[in-house]
Amino acid sequence: MNKKVMSVFGLLAISFVWAQKDSLGQKSIEEVVITGQYNPQSISKSIYKVEIINAEKIRNMAANNVAEVLNYSLNIMVTPDTKSGNSTANILGLDGNYVKILIDNIPVVGDTGLGSNIDLTKLSLNNIERIEIVQGSMGVEYGNGALAGVINIITKKNDSRKINLKASLQEETVRNNYDWRIRGKGRHLQNLLIGYNFNEHWSANMSLNHNDFNGYKGSKEGYKYFERDNMRGYEWNPKDQYDFNALIRYSKKTTSLFYKISYLNEVFNFYSPVVDPKSLYDGLGGQTFVSKDREYQTNRWIHQFNIQTKLGNIRYDGDFSYQSQNRKYFDYTYDIPNRQMIDKNAEKSYYKTNVLYSRGMFSNFLNNKKFDFQLGFELDHTDGYAALIAGDFFGDSVTRKIFTYANFLSAEWNISDKFSVRPGFRVSFSNQFDNQTNYSFSTRFKTSENSNIRAVFGSANRFPIYDELFTYFVDSNHDVQGNKELSPEKGYTIGVFWDQHLGELDGWNLNYSISGLYLDVKDRIEMVLMKFPSTYKYQNIDLYKSLLFSSNIDLRKDNVFFGLKASVNGISQELKSLSNTSPTDFNYYFQIGASATYKMKNWNTLLALYYKYSGAERRYISNGSGFDLGKTASYHMMDLIVTQPFWKNHFEISIGVKNMFDVTSINNSVQSSVGHEVSTGVTNLFYGRSYLARLTYQF
Repeated sequence: MNKKVMSVFGLLAISFVWAQKDSLGQKSIEEVVITGQYNPQSISKSIYKVEIINAEKIRNMAANNVAEVLNYSLNIMVTPDTKSGNSTANILGLDGNYVKILIDNIPVVGDTGLGSNIDLTKLSLNNIERIEIVQGSMGVEYGNGALAGVINIITKKNDSRKINLKASLQEETVRNNYDWRIRGKGRHLQNLLIGYNFNEHWSANMSLNHNDFNGYKGSKEGYKYFERDNMRGYEWNPKDQYDFNALIRYSKKTTSLFYKISYLNEVFNFYSPVVDPKSLYDGLGGQTFVSKDREYQTNRWIHQFNIQTKLGNIRYDGDFSYQSQNRKYFDYTYDIPNRQMIDKNAEKSYYKTNVLYSRGMFSNFLNNKKFDFQLGFELDHTDGYAALIAGDFFGDSVTRKIFTYANFLSAEWNISDKFSVRPGFRVSFSNQFDNQTNYSFSTRFKTSENSNIRAVFGSANRFPIYDELFTYFVDSNHDVQGNKELSPEKGYTIGVFWDQHLGELDGWNLNYSISGLYLDVKDRIEMVLMKFPSTYKYQNIDLYKSLLFSSNIDLRKDNVFFGLKASVNGISQELKSLSNTSPTDFNYYFQIGASATYKMKNWNTLLALYYKYSGAERRYISNGSGFDLGKTASYHMMDLIVTQPFWKNHFEISIGVKNMFDVTSINNSVQSSVGHEVSTGVTNLFYGRSYLARLTYQF
């Protein structure tokens, strides 16, 4: 047996056996979800299958952004791009354009629009209550882009304490590199959260998060290197983030409202590997060495106002949001030996997006527990432009305005105490595309007091993005173009989910679940080889299918928890190249995940272990004259975090190791060379094993 697999199960077994030696009683409280619900609902009564990652688990993981948390979620692949610094979520084999990212039920602004293809590293975990995940098409509830699934980040709105003050400092190595200095090595994080309850009606909080990542050289030599061998730069470029959030909330009787403002500033540095000599014109033949570098700066503002109230018996939940994100850049010439910038170009916008968004829902019309319905509307006005899609930055930016208005209707009928159904319908109107309609039908059958079966059908559409519509990269060696005639994609999912709670067995609480999910995408958009060797154009390809089977088992006894998950995902995709069409058989890959936590009785020391195995994935890729079966290699991940509270639980120290198997990059022959992108056959996933220490103070 593979030594890594043996070590994984060895550590899990040790944790499991050790955990039985010492334990304390703990009261279990059922979690509440809001994603896809009329009102906040207990998870057992939710009409949808919702995965919850709560604040306790996030704290135990010593994670600092949403990407780090989702790395250990099964059937979700976080795909980093070391060139841009972005990391996006992949669900059911589909990339971030098919996954809707929400904060408090509101889509988040990104480079290319609203809610989709969002950089998860820009979403900090300071003041997060939980993360809710629903896989499958949810177009009726969440509209454009909710084709593969929805990830909803729920923030804390209030606290039971009069004053809540929390601060933390976290230091991490970046593989074998660490230095506490600002321009040194490693990763340095600081968090501050302040909350105050003025009285029983008014409360406020604010948080500040700083994430200073100093980059990872890997096989490169860093920005000070000036040999002319293309070894200058970083495998993982430096990135510095500041994230600020503030909220004020009012609540009285049946009415509550809050206003929240969020601001993000991110600086990302790209250091070119190309070094050129430059004459000093000193009459002595002197020269220095320079490189053309680039700095990106992203500024994101999110304003949100939410009101929940009752108009008679009718419940109204309304959101109003203004959001903007501007990713700017400037190029400059860097004198490497003298460590100075000698020439700086004017700053330009790389991507810019401004969004006005509103969503309103009316429910509880009949005030009847047997039958009720919900009416809703959604309004999205997106105004922005992209400079990068022209292939260079000297042409005019492409400006685009999209106005979308949608109405949706659903009804929930509790036929009996055991059986309920919910049909739904949405119609969307857009100034850019044809009208879109989406449907859903969900059922929940309570087979026993501790068992539920859910069956879900849903559809969703995805509008083409900037790159697919307007890319124009044409020169003597390239011809890569967008397509303004593209149609929106349409996805359909059918899922069946069975959850069973067996109660107590010899002191152990046992829960398990089994699920199956099928996704079919019509008019899938792909870049297609139109003319050999280098003429490409985006086209609507007719077939993409994904089939997922998964199971999960959780064991809990007092302060002991052990969870094991497994899934098999199959993908069938039709690709076209010239006159050739790829095979459409399903290719399957396997994932397994495990987690174990144990809290020692005498010391209150918490041990948390997280593991994930991603099996090899195969997909067909074009070779110009036909199709080959490419492969993404398998890999293992595991984190171990130990947390110790002290001084009456006001202080807490955590130490741990992340990425214990030292995964950096994996072989990947699925990403073929198309257009102006050059395939390296390698995908960078992580920068290797790292060690962390975190000190937290809680008032």
